[in-house]
Amino acid sequence: MTMSDSPTITTFAWVPEFARGFVRDLRPRWALEEIGEPYEVELIRDAKTDEYRCRQPFGQVPVYRDEHGESFESGAMVLRIAERGGNLLPSERKARAQAIQWVIAALNSVEPFVMAVVINDLFERDQPWSKMRHDKVVADLDRRLADLENGLGDGPWLEGEQFTVGDLMMVAVLHGTPEDILAKHPKLADYVRRGKDRPSFKKAIADQLATFESSAVPAQ
Repeated sequence: MTMSDSPTITTFAWVPEFARGFVRDLRPRWALEEIGEPYEVELIRDAKTDEYRCRQPFGQVPVYRDEHGESFESGAMVLRIAERGGNLLPSERKARAQAIQWVIAALNSVEPFVMAVVINDLFERDQPWSKMRHDKVVADLDRRLADLENGLGDGPWLEGEQFTVGDLMMVAVLHGTPEDILAKHPKLADYVRRGKDRPSFKKAIADQLATFESSAVPAQ
């Protein structure tokens, strides 16, 4: 493993086409783009090796490294990056706490419902229970998205006019929501669209896609 003075994100050198744009290295990439800090990318092909599990015990990507050490959860990464500078974390104490709270809400209260649909309808679609579970997991997600939509204020972002690390994580999570489900919640869909229209998001996802598209399919 090479060391660098720049922040470094470790991710896959290649993923199947359906996963491109959704691998979670997108989150620290986006955060670094938001604060205007350059970074390097370290590519791996196997996250299940003993060597890599010393860095990421669950055998997943990404891993984030800077001069202060490593992090292996995307929520921890974006909070750590937000601390480096920029405006992702408000300076006022209450607003700062709210931004951090929304990061945790995105990961704990929203993402499990998004992933339940993705797992059922994509990764387990050939299983006999998948069609039977579809309506249930979609209904659960719909209810959670309705709750979130009701919680949106009148400003463009979760807590008003300032885009924070909470918005970054919430939009990143909702980015994985099937479009037909998100479209049923127009206020929320507009919120996600605003986030994805940010130049920093566009740059982060373009760089991720370029990484995967430039790599050959791994040998079988």
